[in-house]
Amino acid sequence: MRILGISGTIVGSKTGIAVKQALACIQQHDPDIDTAFLDLKQYDLQFCDGRDPSTYTGDTRKVIDIVSSADCYLIGTPIFQSSIPGVLKNLFDLVPVDALYHKVMGFIATGGTYQHYLVVENQLKPIAGFFRAFVAPSYVYLHDDHFNSEKMIVDQEVLQRIDKLAHEVAFMQKRLKS
Repeated sequence: MRILGISGTIVGSKTGIAVKQALACIQQHDPDIDTAFLDLKQYDLQFCDGRDPSTYTGDTRKVIDIVSSADCYLIGTPIFQSSIPGVLKNLFDLVPVDALYHKVMGFIATGGTYQHYLVVENQLKPIAGFFRAFVAPSYVYLHDDHFNSEKMIVDQEVLQRIDKLAHEVAFMQKRLKS
């Protein structure tokens, strides 16, 4: 089983830090699970233009293949202007619809206000529903206050919620495969 953590942004580092923390929790609970981290900062993705996903080349093709080959996902996103960043939406537009079918998704979001957690409910869960993916019951929202000046997650309750989410995603995917 391969769990792919995705940092759905090309700016900042807190989202990636939170996703990597969740992947580390998975490895701690079950070292036999294969985890991978996809940082969209590292790729030059083309904008989706509606064509067949198999016709993209270069970094876009690589990312589509990485996402399509994973068994389940921990998707991280910062919240900008009460929405997900365009690069993450573009990724969802690029991936073939059947690539995410009946796979588990867990969501981690970071933001500067305490109200932005609603983006998970109002935007990310409906996107998962479109793909007919299974969504972990928990999700984690991290505010800037949950990090110290070195961008380490210091809030123990948030760390526990990340651990719970990581466990849920792995548990759900294992049960679906059995």
